[in-house]
Amino acid sequence: MPPLRTALLQSSGVLGDPAENLKRLDEAAARAAQGGAGLLVTSEMFLTGYALDLQDIPGLAEAADGPSAVAIGEIARRHGVAVLYGYPERAGAAVYNSAQLIGPDGTALANYRKTHLFGCFEQDVFTPGDAPVVQADLNGLRVGIMICYDVEFPENVRAHALAGTDLLLVPTAQMHPFQFVAEQLVPVRAFENQMYVAYVNRTGPEGEFEFVGLSCLASPDGVTRTRAGRGEEMVLGDVDPELLRVSRETNPYLRDRRPGLYASLV
Repeated sequence: MPPLRTALLQSSGVLGDPAENLKRLDEAAARAAQGGAGLLVTSEMFLTGYALDLQDIPGLAEAADGPSAVAIGEIARRHGVAVLYGYPERAGAAVYNSAQLIGPDGTALANYRKTHLFGCFEQDVFTPGDAPVVQADLNGLRVGIMICYDVEFPENVRAHALAGTDLLLVPTAQMHPFQFVAEQLVPVRAFENQMYVAYVNRTGPEGEFEFVGLSCLASPDGVTRTRAGRGEEMVLGDVDPELLRVSRETNPYLRDRRPGLYASLV
């Protein structure tokens, strides 16, 4: 099985302008396809921007099968690239901080709702999701999804490891002064759970926040395979099933677990 080239779109887009962000996503998907990528991953809340006025978020939220999802399906199909995008999702009276994976044929593959909401900004407007492991199959890989703060809880990522996730997609809005998460924690998560982790951040000032960039693709051997800087850019990295297989054979972490000792943790 050949590697899956993955494009990490480090961009904050335009705050409060889904139409412009869809245009930018279309352009990025074209570049990703030209670079041989089969998957394009965007940042948290890419569709609308993150630092919105709280009263504006419900009006910008859409259903998982809403008009933006349809548009992104068309983008994915036109360029032959799977797309993972962040957006505010409306479901009945609830609004979720969500990320949806669209396949290269335009079909929706998986939709994830952020389970760990960060700070009052998120907790005042979003409902937390209650499904810790959401997965889909893509190019022979088991792909999992979580959002930003979720990856900072080791139990979350370990649940994905035990469920067989090969590649964990993490759209994020990582802000100053927490850049150590991108620089140190994410590669450790990949190593200790024997998976690839694609961590894709926003960048620059937005409202009260300063996003730090530093998007990366970390591999199960703990190596950062590609790393963005602090500005707007797209970087490419390969998710190699053979490296994943060899790493899992040689790293005993998951085999040597003793779950009976850990019951008190939960």
